[in-house]
Amino acid sequence: MDIEQRRRSVAARHHLAPWARSSELLDVVDDLVALHATDPATVVLSAWARVDGLAEDALADAQYESRALIRMMGMRRTVFVFPADLAGVVHQACLPKIAAANRKRLVALLEQNGVERAGAWLDAVGADVLAVLDERGEALAAELSEAVPALATRITQHEDKAYGGEGAVNNQVLTLLAMEGKIARGRPRGSSPFANQYRWAPVGRWSTSPLDALDPGRAEAELARRWLRTFGPAPASDLQWWAGWTVTQTKRALAATDAVEIEVEVAEGEFEAGHVLPETMAVLDQSSASPWVALLPALDPTSMGWKHRDWYLGPHRDHFFDRSGNIGPTIWADGRVVGAWAQRADGEIVTQLLEDLGADQRSAVAARAQELRAWLGPLRFKPRFPTPLERTLRS
Repeated sequence: MDIEQRRRSVAARHHLAPWARSSELLDVVDDLVALHATDPATVVLSAWARVDGLAEDALADAQYESRALIRMMGMRRTVFVFPADLAGVVHQACLPKIAAANRKRLVALLEQNGVERAGAWLDAVGADVLAVLDERGEALAAELSEAVPALATRITQHEDKAYGGEGAVNNQVLTLLAMEGKIARGRPRGSSPFANQYRWAPVGRWSTSPLDALDPGRAEAELARRWLRTFGPAPASDLQWWAGWTVTQTKRALAATDAVEIEVEVAEGEFEAGHVLPETMAVLDQSSASPWVALLPALDPTSMGWKHRDWYLGPHRDHFFDRSGNIGPTIWADGRVVGAWAQRADGEIVTQLLEDLGADQRSAVAARAQELRAWLGPLRFKPRFPTPLERTLRS
């Protein structure tokens, strides 16, 4: 599969072209596997880019009313919004070893700070947190610290670092409980869809069975299959990066699917062995070559779906990433990144193209920017991880 075929395949499978957008939010999230949620704005704007007529409260309703979507930690220790029925797969495929290592580290840190029998102390505090949440339904970290005073225990860490010092242990305990699949992020504080402070709730509000019920090997295979359905064909190293797995995990997961090998062009004239699901090939062969444009937010699942990005970034890579590898807002045309956009303080959506698209697609970009401005109305946001071009446009 060459670069042009890969670019064409993105339009429909990622719901980016106008004819491929959907009216069904849940279908879109399922087709993308997940929406990146480290930055709350990403969830909203990724959905807007793909869902026609998206209601402002649609995501909140799906997460906190029907609970068809869940916001939880997943691949690469990062927070995503997933279909709730995928929660057990993601948890078992990505988190058991991470949670165990994090628990060991936290127990050692507590012992260093004078907490006796730190493992038992941590178990007891966790049980108290779960009891409070079972009674209340959900609570902010500050509210939990009032109800469970042990969460306010002060500890010192990273004294040799600028970000080190003394602080309460509450966030570390709550994060560990989330890693262990016991609690999840509930309704945000305030009314803004871009709020970044969340209440915690028992994970049972979204999943009727424990998140650790599934065999990890089966979970890895299912997550690999979901990724291939959305992002394949692609090299195994792309899946390894996306999932945060080891080489061994990646090979094991791919071997447990019915994926077949195929040569994939990862950069101009550069091919690597990749994997694809047989049923995907028929869809890819029918991919439309009709022109399209899309405005995607920072950390969008399409922008962050692969480790090898030259096939859709071309010569523009340096404009879009911060020092940690987070991608900013991008303008896509026909399966490649061609520019950037930003929201200014007055609400204007400004764009900058890095190549000539022709009059029709320039007009399409301008029209899409106006549609986004109108949809956002009084809402304002700034990407959590500013990138060079976005920062320039916003100023």
